[in-house]
Amino acid sequence: MSHWPLTRQDITRPAYRSLAQGIAAAIDSGSLRPGARLPPHRELAWQLGLSVQTVSRAYEELIRADLISGEVGRGSFVRSGPRETLEVPWFRAATERPPVDLSMLTPVRLPQIAEAWRDSMTRVAQHLPDPAMYSFRPRQTMALYGGMAASWLARCGVVVPAQRILITNGATPAMFVALMSVVTPGDVIATESSTCHTLRPIANSLHAKLRGIEGDGRGMLPDALRAAAASSGGRMRAVFLLPSGAGPFARVIDLERREALAHAASDAGLVVVENDALGPVGLRRPPPVSSFAPECSFYFTGLSKSLSPGLRMGFLAMPEKLAERALNRHQSMAWMATPMIAEIARDWIESGLADDLLAAQRAQLAARNRLAQRVLGGRSAGFPQGLHRWLPLPEGCDEKDLLDRALAQGVAVAPGAGFAVTDRSPALRVTLGAPGLRELEEALSVIAALLPGEN
Repeated sequence: MSHWPLTRQDITRPAYRSLAQGIAAAIDSGSLRPGARLPPHRELAWQLGLSVQTVSRAYEELIRADLISGEVGRGSFVRSGPRETLEVPWFRAATERPPVDLSMLTPVRLPQIAEAWRDSMTRVAQHLPDPAMYSFRPRQTMALYGGMAASWLARCGVVVPAQRILITNGATPAMFVALMSVVTPGDVIATESSTCHTLRPIANSLHAKLRGIEGDGRGMLPDALRAAAASSGGRMRAVFLLPSGAGPFARVIDLERREALAHAASDAGLVVVENDALGPVGLRRPPPVSSFAPECSFYFTGLSKSLSPGLRMGFLAMPEKLAERALNRHQSMAWMATPMIAEIARDWIESGLADDLLAAQRAQLAARNRLAQRVLGGRSAGFPQGLHRWLPLPEGCDEKDLLDRALAQGVAVAPGAGFAVTDRSPALRVTLGAPGLRELEEALSVIAALLPGEN
């Protein structure tokens, strides 16, 4: 059982253990959220036909498991939410026939990707350098692959010397290292009203707080960022930005706003942490925000969203004054990037395979975005080569109910609530990369039919 509230029919013998397990399951599934107040002992005992002593024993079990906390005079509260592996906005339940999954942000599954892996591994096997097999030295690995990393970052509009590029096992480790290099317990990280779903668990692990900053259709407002920093009592240390389409709103921020945000961050003494997970997928993008304030900016991207999910390689451009600190943080956390994956990445980039795959992704994504616009109408927001569309729902619409109804028809999408910091407006994130084109059209039609006002 994973629902809440429990009923008398849910309780088996021994009752205290059954009750504790039922509450734990409800917490694990998200039916009971962190901070939720549990019924008083006597009230729950009456509802379930149990003794007060049985409820007390169940609550004691949950306190020992660190799932709830008992506060004298206030009651019992849910302490830990669903396990972090479950605290994700995408679909992950096991079913006999998986649905059409429009919840996970992935590139298009091109047939060329499998060919690229096979061809590349054959070439790499014939010319594998000794450091890829034997080296335990992180700086040696950086020296070996720094040129490849600099070449890819140049495609993203970032010009930085190889010695200030940290190579990581994906964009998320790069993000963690950047924030760990800036933030201390009790600090505040500014971000948009909805943001990358991995930011919250990283902030929690660093004992930092998130603050959503007011924005408009062009992104975060620079003056709002300045005001929030000024009111933080010096605790706001970083601003986390997704200006190039990877954020929930699928928004590519214009040049003027990027420059204004960089100046606002610099004026407020904040470090910019810029997440460009999609890298050079989008065409004719403005320069990165970090290029306007390189002395106080981290910029990172990866290859899994733009080329292949299995190519877990990230590149973190570091400001000179924080580079040594970031290198030390990464070494303590992950030691070094996996050389064999770096070898594959270098082969793709230097052989031209990466550019071929990038061009194919752009063409496929442009066709899929046109399809989404046609099926969903003007409701959804995105950009021509984006991996997803953001679909706001009418105020008062039950987001979870719509998700459940879509899932019942074999379509999984991600809830807007999974990305919210301060923006609680109902919305869906609809990804475009995973299914085939015909499957995608059918899935989008299911969603369109479920939207309020549609037949």
